[in-house]
Formats: sequence, C-alpha cells, structure tokens
Amino acid sequence: MADTETPQVIRRADYAPPAFLIDTVALEFDLVPERTVVRNTMRIRRNPDAVRATHLELMGEALQFVEASIDGKPYANVHAHEHGLTVDNVPDSFELTLTGICNAAANTTLSGLYVSSGNFFTQCEAEGFRRITWFLDRPDVMATYTVTLRADKAAYPVLLSNGNLLEQGDLPDGRHFARWEDPFRKPSYLFALVAGKLVALEERVKSGSGKEKLLQVWVEPHDLDKTRHAMDSLIHSIRWDEERFGLELDLDRFMIVAVSDFNMGAMENKGLNIFNTKYVLANPETATDTDFSNIEAVVGHEYFHNWTGNRVTCRDWFQLSLKEGLTVFRDQEFSADMASGGSTVENQAARATKRIEDVRVLRQMQFAEDAGPMAHPVRPESYVEINNFYTMTVYEKGSEVVRMYQTLFGREGFRRGMDLYFKRHDGQAVTCDDFRHAMADANGRDLAQYERWYSQAGTPRITVDTHYDASQKRYTLTLTQGYGDAASAARETQKGPLLIPFAIGLIGEDGNDMPLRLEGEASASPQTTRVLEFTGKEQSFTFVDVAEKPLPSLLRNFSAPVVVEYDYTADELAFLLAHDSDPFNRWEAGQRLATRELLTLAEHAATGNALELDDTVVAAFGRVLNDETLSPAFRELALMLPSEAYLAEQMDESNPAAVHSARQFVRKRLASALKGDWLAVYERHQTPGAYEPTPEAGGHRALKNLALAYLAELDDPADAVRLAKAQYDAANNMTDRAAALSALLTAAASKGGAEAADALGDFYRRFENEPLVIDKWFALQAMQRGTKARPVIEIVRKLMAHPAFTLKNPNRARSLIFSFCSANPAQFHAADGSGYAFWAEQVIALDALNPQVAARLARALELWRRFTPALRDQMRAALEKVAAQAKSRDVREIVEKALA
Repeated sequence: MADTETPQVIRRADYAPPAFLIDTVALEFDLVPERTVVRNTMRIRRNPDAVRATHLELMGEALQFVEASIDGKPYANVHAHEHGLTVDNVPDSFELTLTGICNAAANTTLSGLYVSSGNFFTQCEAEGFRRITWFLDRPDVMATYTVTLRADKAAYPVLLSNGNLLEQGDLPDGRHFARWEDPFRKPSYLFALVAGKLVALEERVKSGSGKEKLLQVWVEPHDLDKTRHAMDSLIHSIRWDEERFGLELDLDRFMIVAVSDFNMGAMENKGLNIFNTKYVLANPETATDTDFSNIEAVVGHEYFHNWTGNRVTCRDWFQLSLKEGLTVFRDQEFSADMASGGSTVENQAARATKRIEDVRVLRQMQFAEDAGPMAHPVRPESYVEINNFYTMTVYEKGSEVVRMYQTLFGREGFRRGMDLYFKRHDGQAVTCDDFRHAMADANGRDLAQYERWYSQAGTPRITVDTHYDASQKRYTLTLTQGYGDAASAARETQKGPLLIPFAIGLIGEDGNDMPLRLEGEASASPQTTRVLEFTGKEQSFTFVDVAEKPLPSLLRNFSAPVVVEYDYTADELAFLLAHDSDPFNRWEAGQRLATRELLTLAEHAATGNALELDDTVVAAFGRVLNDETLSPAFRELALMLPSEAYLAEQMDESNPAAVHSARQFVRKRLASALKGDWLAVYERHQTPGAYEPTPEAGGHRALKNLALAYLAELDDPADAVRLAKAQYDAANNMTDRAAALSALLTAAASKGGAEAADALGDFYRRFENEPLVIDKWFALQAMQRGTKARPVIEIVRKLMAHPAFTLKNPNRARSLIFSFCSANPAQFHAADGSGYAFWAEQVIALDALNPQVAARLARALELWRRFTPALRDQMRAALEKVAAQAKSRDVREIVEKALA
C-alpha cells in the first residue's frame, strides 16, 4: 500500500463468498534469486453460491507480468495493477495460465518467496502467496496443487514442496527438477517451497493403522547435530494426536525445515512445515531448558495444525482463532501430558507447573492487550492489516475459550465434540460458530450464550462476595460479572453476561478441602472442586452442611480467563499458599500476596517514603523455599516475583521507576533475609552428570538458578560472584552457563566486576558461530540492570554497531531491540525519554525493511496513556514521529489506533 493511501478497513460483516473457485493449481518455478519465473495454471469456475461477477480479480503484489492464456490460447484482455490482476470477459469454466516474475533476493519482508543464506524459502500466511503469483489469495478458496521446481543442481540440490514427491531428475545445463503433489485441497496460505543446500535427519515410523511414514528435519549441514530433539518431539506429537484424538498423519511424509530468517516461530504448511531455527535447533551446549521445551511445544503446535487448521481451515481471517486458539490448546495439553508422563493423576504438579506458565503469559501480555487500543474479540470484527491480528487474544485467550469447553464437558465430552467437528467439516473452510455448534450438539447443550466469548473484547472481572450462616451451616457465594474500567473496544463489544465455568473449593481450618454439596443436591459430591456454571450478571450459589466457616479457593486451575476480585487478608493468602490442594491456586495466593505488597511499596517509592517489607511475605516465601514436598519447578515459579511490566499495569498510573525500586527492594530483602536458605537450596539442587532435558532435571536447575539470581541481588554479592563464576566455567549446558552469566551481570550492577566483562567476552568467543546463542548474548545485555553511570541504552546503541548485529534478521532484531524495549521496562522508560527516541528510530528503520517485525515493535508504546504525565508526553511525541514517517499499513494501523 502506498503511503498516500487511506487504509482500507476490512469488516467481518462484509464477508461474501468468492465469485470464482479454483479446483486445481499447477505451479512451475524456474528458481533464480533475482528473477524467478513462475508459471501458474489454474482450473477455475464460477461459484454457484456467489453473485455473478463481470470479471475475475486476482490478488498480486511486487510481481512482473509476462503473459496470460485461457484454455491454451494467448489472452490479452488482462490488466496488471499494483494490487493484482484483472481478467475481463472470462467464461464460466476455464483453464487460466499466468506467467510472472518475482525477485526473491530483494524480498526483505520475508513474506512470499525469499532468499535466506543462499536458499529459497516461502512464507504465505496470511497473504504472502500473492507475492509469488496472482491468485484468489483467501482461505476459503481451496484447491489441490501440483508443483514443479527447477533450479541449478549445484546451488540448490534439495527441492521441496507440499505433499508427496512424484518424480525428480536431471535437466540440461546442470539443472534438475522435482515434481510434488499434495492430494488434499488447501488454501493458498498453506503452500510452501524450499530449495537449497540442506541435509536431513530421517526417521521412518508406522502410524496407528500400520502405514509407514517418512519424517525429515531439514537444516543447513552444520546444524545437523542439533535436530534430534525436534525429531523426537515430532514423533511424540504424532503418537499423542493418535492416542488423544484419533488423528493420524495423512501424508506419506512429513517435513520440517529450519530457516534463520523468519518473521514468526513456525508455519504449518501442509506436510512441509517451515520453522524459525530457534524452534528446531538444540543441543545441551547451545539450548536452554526453556529452548528444549519450546521446541517440543512448537513442533507439536505446527504438527497438530495438520488437522486443526489444514484439514479443516478458516473461512476468512476473522476466524483465525478457529485454528490458532484450538491448536494452542492442543499444544498446551500435549506439553502438559509430556511433562507428566501422560497422566493427570500421577504427576499433577507437572501439569500444574505448565498451567502456571501458560497463565503467566496470558495475564502479563493478553490482559494488557485487552486494556489497550488494540483490544479486540477472539474473533475480531475488523482489521486494516491482518498480520497485526496474530495476537495474544487470538492465540492465548482463544486457547482459554477452547479450554472452557473441556472444563464444562470433561475430556470425553470435548473428544466427542472434536469427533463431530471433523465428521462434519473435514476438507472445508469454516467458522468459529461451526466449532461451537459441534461442541454443543455432541454434548446435548445449548451454547448460544457462549458465542459472546468470541464477540466480546476485554477481560471480564468477577466480584466475589461470601456469607456464612453458622446456625444453618450454609455458605453462600455471590458472583457478579462485568468489565470494570475496560478499554473502549471492550465497552463497545459487550452484549451481555458470559457463560463462565467457575471452579471452586472450600478449605477448612485444618487446611483440608471440605465436602461440597450445593443446595438442592441429595448428597455431597465426591469431588472437592466444583465447576459452577455462572451465566447471569449476578448469581448466588449456596453450599449446605458446611461445618465451619471456610476459606474459598476461587477459580481453581484458572478455569476461565477472568480477573477475580476478592478481598483476602495477607494471613489468608499465606494460608492458601501453604495449604491449598489446587497447585495453581497455591501459586496464585503467593502472587497475590507479593503483588499487593509490591504495589504498596511502589506507591511509597513514588512519593519518596521509606520502604519496608511485611514479615508475613518473607515468612511465606521462606516456607515455600524450604518445603521439599513441593516440586522444584513449582517452587521456582512460586518464588518468582510478578514482573515489572505486570505490576505497572496494575497501577492507576503506571510508574516504571517506582515499580522497579519496589521490586528491587523486595528482591534484596528476600535475598538477605533468606541468604542461608538460598545457599542451601543452591547446593541441594545441583544436577551432576550428563545433561538431560527432562522436566524433573529442568526443575532442579530452575530452582538452583533462581537461588543464584537472588544471591546476586545482595549488597555484597561476593558469594554469588564466586558461585556464578564457578558455574559458568564448569557448565556442561547452556541453561547453567546463561544463568551464571546473568547472575554476574546482576552482581556487576551493584559491584562493578571484571568477572561479568570477562564472561561476556568468553561467551562470545565460544559461540560466535552459533547465531541462536549470540542472540542470547545480545538479549542478556539488553535486559541487564544498568546503572546511572552506564544506562543500558548506551550499551544497546553500542551493540547495534557490533559486526554480528543486523536489522534484517528478525531473531537478531528481537534479541537486542525488542529485549530492551519490551523486557527492560525500568531502562526503556527512562525519565529523559531516550528509550522512546530509540524506539521510534528502530520502528521507522524496520518499517522500510520488514513491516511485520516493525509492527510488533510498534506495540511497545500502545499503552502510553496509562503512564505518568511526564512519560506520557514523551511517548506521544515518539508515536507522532512514527505516525508521520511510517509507510506500511502494518505500522500505521498500530500507531494510529494508539494515538486515536
């Protein structure tokens, strides 16, 4: 889109079926980086269910038109323009062949066909296919594809596309070809090709029905030793989907390809998944425990899309959560089952740890999105640039909306709904309503009210009031739902109360769960957690035979994506942290306790008052730290303070400096008060021997490294420096090495130390040929504490001139610029506005190279109105600068909504 155009708003209400349908596509590529010739032959017919059109309008961008033919004869009645191709006077059914040229070497957007490290790759979701050839580039146009690739054999020995390999062979002049066929109808966004110098790790497995399948993980030759974990994750994903949902791999082969230049995490192209190297490559020396678990989750996510996204796809992009929310839920369940050995009973703690991690991300990022100018429903009503709606709301809140079906109907009921969904819609492009109807019909329920979860924006707030009648032994819980001071987008979309599954338990004075019997029931339930179906604006639930006044455990396992407002005392929260049988709510109690204390301290810091930490908090943290009955992974999460970004969002007026002061005060207080305990935990949770990326070993490392991080906060961090230096030198894995380097950087902020500088230098020398590890090197420096004498902005600007830094690689840009702007709030929100000036420079620079990445960075200031006046004015000036200079609709949509 030219910068002088007014952006077009696309609205869900305006959806109309396509005027034409495409049944088959035959693509031929002559691959040359600067001049790739694409010949596209399509069997096209008019759509009988659409309004008759006078001409065929195809989408296309950045393409050079060569020629066209209809039914084998040259056709001149074609007009190429900036946004596509108009073909006039077409018959009702015909074969259209278009020949065009694209410049993959010059494509820095990484959308469409592009070159990375001398190899060809594609990224077509959401609208990249139109940068390859002219097409009806929309998800409800589904066709079968045959693809022929031709290229120089020495430069591009591997030629891959979707589906099954039909034939390959040599051509004159040192060239060769490969022909692929995908037998399943798919939309154009699922097309993919890869060509280059790659090698593969291969495995052959048998599906549940006994058919042999070829699995391949393709990488550059020097990365082959880092592919085993991705392959194992793929095999586990295939087995899990067969066992949990009865879904088999439907192609003869399944391929994963890793590329270092990629805008997203990965892409589920049918049978040929293209991944960011970050989510494929791993060995103990280069990848952390988090990297190993993320690879498993992302490999699972993209594989699961084979059914939830590919076999059944979206009718239009407003239905994006139909595939993404559902598939995030599936990958979360997969990861939880892998961590717990596949059982919900044997290892509840492992599942709870995964649940806590997922909810932390949701509350920190998606709740903030709900409160800002980009707030939108899970199924948006409009957009300017679809790439801007690959959001936390569509993915993470969408996953919670799917999870609530399982909470309401149980695993068996959810499986019934999934089975009916595939029975009805396999091979179709459908809507979120179709999924909801399948769940309702399979379980004999009316879910009309549930539709509001898809159409209302904002985070619901549930106010809880309780009353205990000792004489009658009745305990009444009254729930009220609303949205509080929601963003305007949330207020505008509200249509009425939601159906909210609200899980609750009651805890007695002895710390044990009490039996639950609702008024009107004949006997108490054997379960000590009940899911209440909360459907009204206000609704009361009365429990009978309650022997003593209980303490409520509310929203167990985070049964709905809501905020619960209940005025627990500090002592009650400490009691829940010590006794609640629901692991999620034990963690939640600690977070509430810490958040309440931290926000009070932040208010004191903002007004210059002295800071003091309630001994209740220290004692509660000490009990968790030393409770060896709790898993190390759970303790690490429970002892981790809420993030500065999350805390700032809880304030009426965000004050990052005050939050940072408060949080650092608490970390230092916990470090000093519990120093002996931290030291003991550090020693007790060592993991000697060979590295194992298991949840159990990872939990020990996580708790040990958290102890080291707290010790590094001490005014005299000599012990931490000694331990960190020894750990760095002896580390046999990246988790421990990176944690040690981080601790040295933290200690250096209070006690300038040569140890941190030496370790940084050694780290770079060790790993300068490992791009993903150098990303960590940049990120650690961008997120460090900084000092008044040396603010982090100066370090970041210096690092931008480093020979290893480039804006063109999204991973590298994210590692340095995004880490500083989004993960170091105290330094980014410096009072002098230097962080905002830097942000504006980088958004504008990235906008010229890669609008998708630029738009992600642009969102760092979308909540500017919630900050203190001095910061607010500087943020607005930075936003206005970007608004005046941004060319892409990606960035313009973000900043214009923020300023509106």
